[in-house]
Amino acid sequence: MSQGAASPEPGSPPPHPPAGPGGAPPPPPPVAHPAVHRPDGPGDAAPHPPTWPGSAVPHPFGGPGHAPPLSATWPGTAAADPTGGPGEAQPAPAGEEPRRRLHPLSPALHGAKSLVVVIAGLSWSTLSRVGFGWFAVLVAVFVLGATVLSVISWWNTGYHVVGRELRVHEGLLWRRTRAIPLERLQAVEVVRPLLAQLTGLAELRLEVVGGGKTEAPLAYLGVAEATALRGRLLAVAGHPPAATAPAAAGPAPVPLPVEHRLHTVRNQDLLVSQLLTPQAFLLPFGLAFVVAQFLSEGSWSFIAVASTLTAMAGVLLQPVRRVLDDWGFRLDRDADRLRVRNGLLETRVQTVPLHRVQTVGVTWPLLWRTKGWLRLRLEVAGYSAAEPDDRNRPDRLLPVGDAGTGALVVAAVLPGVRLDALPWTPPPPRARWLRPLSRAAVGAGLDAEVFVARSGLLTRRLTLVPYARIQSVRVTQGPAQRRLRLATVHADTAGGSGAVALDRDVAEAWRLAAELTARAELARRR
Repeated sequence: MSQGAASPEPGSPPPHPPAGPGGAPPPPPPVAHPAVHRPDGPGDAAPHPPTWPGSAVPHPFGGPGHAPPLSATWPGTAAADPTGGPGEAQPAPAGEEPRRRLHPLSPALHGAKSLVVVIAGLSWSTLSRVGFGWFAVLVAVFVLGATVLSVISWWNTGYHVVGRELRVHEGLLWRRTRAIPLERLQAVEVVRPLLAQLTGLAELRLEVVGGGKTEAPLAYLGVAEATALRGRLLAVAGHPPAATAPAAAGPAPVPLPVEHRLHTVRNQDLLVSQLLTPQAFLLPFGLAFVVAQFLSEGSWSFIAVASTLTAMAGVLLQPVRRVLDDWGFRLDRDADRLRVRNGLLETRVQTVPLHRVQTVGVTWPLLWRTKGWLRLRLEVAGYSAAEPDDRNRPDRLLPVGDAGTGALVVAAVLPGVRLDALPWTPPPPRARWLRPLSRAAVGAGLDAEVFVARSGLLTRRLTLVPYARIQSVRVTQGPAQRRLRLATVHADTAGGSGAVALDRDVAEAWRLAAELTARAELARRR
């Protein structure tokens, strides 16, 4: 081992520095605090240990710990003002902020939702057996228990942003911490059910890559807090991590992007569009048949009345639900995101990054063609196609609109794509044996930016897939297609149905598959 200067004993003062020129001691060197590195990369500040109730916050520079002041946001921390003003507890490492609780009214809203579930679970038969008094006692006991559990859960639930992660702390009996990497964030929406609208609250829902359901919903927050958190998460998710994190006293304010209004759907058009559906169109004929049956028999039984009302409710459920969901529909766009606002009883604000859009679908229902209307939908990566509630999927792009509006929206989502000038060719004439009526409406083509696929007879559909979103290309043949020398080409996307070119000539199908593969690879390299 090489020899050098002797090291000072542990705990001894450092040796005096050599004298400078002229015998004067040199100025003391500046004090440099040691940099703390994390596995995320050099220069990232390490987060504080969890500040649960009764814990102490370590000094940011390794000094003695001190008891943190009480706060309304989390035991042991103080609420950090998003603007960096008063309300900060102490300087925190960059990318970290004190944990925050959900809104104090959250347990009350969860308890109100439990009331409906409890009453439905006890059922009418329980009321008839025990009487109204005991029934009310049972309901009160169940609701009180659910509210107490909600309060305890709220007390142990919190969230904060650490670097490029959103950490959600939750748990009633078993505590757990969920870390959501913001690089995998696909979409963020602010949802306001009816009770939340009455109390001025909102729910924040996150969708991440590969998630089959909503990830770590935050229910409930104040509307301003939910909106600010949504903008901050999207801003962090849309920027690459920096090599070094500058020191800051709290979370830096996120500048709000300037939104550009693409379209606002008139509620009158929405109502008319749902009247021009098979359910609403055939309902008068069904009612006429029921009235004729009543007039011929002269009396109605309870079963007949209940069956009629149930059938009417089932027929009208989908049109009424679409009207309630798409009421006040507005579509905005900023630099690289779409923002959809819609809903009457439950308002939603969904934010979708444009680079997550996998496909755009155009639909022309049969009864809408008389007015020249169409509907636009999109598929977003990260949303499960088997989502139990379609309202959780941000697939609404335009509930109803004319051809000009549809072309404008498509051009905004897929730059360079003209809806009225898309190339496509039908299948060969021998495909009539498989599609005697719909062959003229089936086709496929290659645009400069997207793969085009058409289908449908009564309800015509057009699917547009950007080449960069194609994950795989398949060629399939059924027994009848083999006899007719036909094949089908599938362009698959991430988590979606993709696009299908039906009944192409076999040689053309293989050429189309090879061309799609080449264009997809070229588009991904851009």
